[in-house]
Amino acid sequence: MRAVVCNEFGPPENLVVEERPDPVPEAGQLLVEVKAAAVTFPDTLMLEDKYQFKAPPPYIPGGEVAGVVTAVGADAAGFTVGDRVVGGLGTTGGMAELAVVDATGARILPDSVGFAESTGLNYAYGTTLYGLKHRGALQEGETLLVLGAGGHLGLTAVELGKLLGARVIAAASTEEKLDLCRQRGADETINYAEESLKDRAKELTGGNGVDMVYDGVGGDYAEQALRAIAWEGRFLVIGFTAGIPSIPLNLTLLKGCQIVGVFYGAMTARDPELRDAVSAELLSLTADGKLQPHVSGRYPLERAGEAMRSMMDRKAVGKVVVEP
Repeated sequence: MRAVVCNEFGPPENLVVEERPDPVPEAGQLLVEVKAAAVTFPDTLMLEDKYQFKAPPPYIPGGEVAGVVTAVGADAAGFTVGDRVVGGLGTTGGMAELAVVDATGARILPDSVGFAESTGLNYAYGTTLYGLKHRGALQEGETLLVLGAGGHLGLTAVELGKLLGARVIAAASTEEKLDLCRQRGADETINYAEESLKDRAKELTGGNGVDMVYDGVGGDYAEQALRAIAWEGRFLVIGFTAGIPSIPLNLTLLKGCQIVGVFYGAMTARDPELRDAVSAELLSLTADGKLQPHVSGRYPLERAGEAMRSMMDRKAVGKVVVEP
């Protein structure tokens, strides 16, 4: 099979496409002909050995794929050859013509859901639904401030926040990204490259502050967002595309607020029942048309490095996939 290979840590421009042995499914596994592989921020961190999960080179990037089952290992009950599926691989192996997926982490795709659209349901939408609903307990009528709202993760928070009945304020760095956020349901927007995040968020809430912050950006924006939070608000820590921030903890006392970590990957290993419930809810919402994931970039294997670069430079708007 053909696959994207990281032979040494470094920039995405070093990625190459090579012939690799076809994987063979073991007990409890499925062999999948890959139709789409999600490109995520953790994928880019792994390339430069900056992620908490390590993948010694050579390795094939990509932790989530969608495709068609071509072989079923022993004890992989519930699946047959020809099934359309989406599933997580852990951390690597997705950007290839074939991939092995654990049956416990795979889900049957309804015919109404596209392959590219389904990738990221486990990683991005799963992270967001787990964070908003199960970690932050977002309530109907509350105000949600989303940082990095034009990116893959941020856009899922805009969409799911609206489905959960929140008033969504989308914050991003360009008007192009904010236009997309408005198209996906954002009630208000903040361009934090041109205006104060804290002041504008306060203004949009009549001085009361926001009930919840969804922060996948970090950096200097995190403190500004925390200063804009309401009494007993919740600040969800999702990721750090702008760097890991230093937060003055006195703000949590003054505002009676909570800082809540959202680590979806760890939860899926610790709580399989909740993992399955989140996955089933997301597939149901997508099949019903209530959730319509936006795919902004589709790249062949030969341009996987370009896809990664768009994510690293924060130029990607919405979801980016590699299609073998």
